[in-house]
Amino acid sequence: MEILFFVYLSSGLFLGWSLGANDAANIFGTAVGTRMIKFRTAAWIASVFVVLGAVCAGGGTTATIDALGSVNAVAGAFMVALSAALAVYWMVSSGILVSTSQAIVGAIIGWNIYSHKPTNTDVLSVIVGSWVFCPLLSAGIAMVLYWLVKLWLRHSKMHLLRRDSYIRGGLIFLTAFGAYALGANNIANVMGVFVESSPFAAFSTEWLSLSPEQILFLIGALSIGAGIFTYSNKTIKTVGKNLMSMTPVIALIAVFAQSLVLFLFASQGLKGLLEAYGLPSLPLVPVSSSQAMIGAILGIGLAKGGRGINWMVILKIAAGWIATPVIAASICFISLFFLENVFRQIVFQ
Repeated sequence: MEILFFVYLSSGLFLGWSLGANDAANIFGTAVGTRMIKFRTAAWIASVFVVLGAVCAGGGTTATIDALGSVNAVAGAFMVALSAALAVYWMVSSGILVSTSQAIVGAIIGWNIYSHKPTNTDVLSVIVGSWVFCPLLSAGIAMVLYWLVKLWLRHSKMHLLRRDSYIRGGLIFLTAFGAYALGANNIANVMGVFVESSPFAAFSTEWLSLSPEQILFLIGALSIGAGIFTYSNKTIKTVGKNLMSMTPVIALIAVFAQSLVLFLFASQGLKGLLEAYGLPSLPLVPVSSSQAMIGAILGIGLAKGGRGINWMVILKIAAGWIATPVIAASICFISLFFLENVFRQIVFQ
């Protein structure tokens, strides 16, 4: 059964690879695009910390994905993940930054429709709301950071070489933080639909203890790392150069805003702390790192008076965001029909 499960899991690994190829650009694309960090250095840092984020903090957003539509057959999970991966790969191969979160949500809805299962509209409304709020929050954070940094630079007498060294160090730190946040927030997109059918048992040694869910997350995170190394250099050109003219300072602000937003939507500890004091908190939802990064860059551009933004690239990316869930849902619905009726696989219980 475990061997067959790994065959089905291959689509989730493909989706993880696609996520790494697409979303790594949002983590360190600006740093590489401004030549502050070498690609290989950034890729190593991102790969290590995306694994840590997925294994240590990936459970919160996974519960949300499971609540949207509980895919209860491994063959169905295979096709949901494959449909999302194909939608993402199609967009990435065209050089368009897309949302893996939107792709997996669209594919799950396609499975719900095919299997006549109800889609949890309350959860769906929270997820769709986060797609709107995520870039707005990122833009707001980036605008505030830009004004603060601009004020500091105006009054700072620091030597340019020292300033560059601080910026480079900051970008390295934020590459690690952003990768951790990406793993924690987006591992649900890669492995969430396989949780119910996972055959893994808990693993424990004197120094390490992993739940069945964490083992699944570890495997998925490794596939994300593979995507970072093998294909992310292409999409980096869109974030690092084409979207808006970048300086190292703008790169630092954009990465920080994007990483913070991903972390806020994934942190179970922060959510519990705020709720314990009766304060409002953000839902644990897998949000789009692409949307967060685009929001951050737009926020900086607006803070600068709207100068230098490539609006044609923005419109192209926005069209990709709208098309992605529709494409993923359509692919999933059609593919489930063939998987069930031609290949005689059980796609839902």
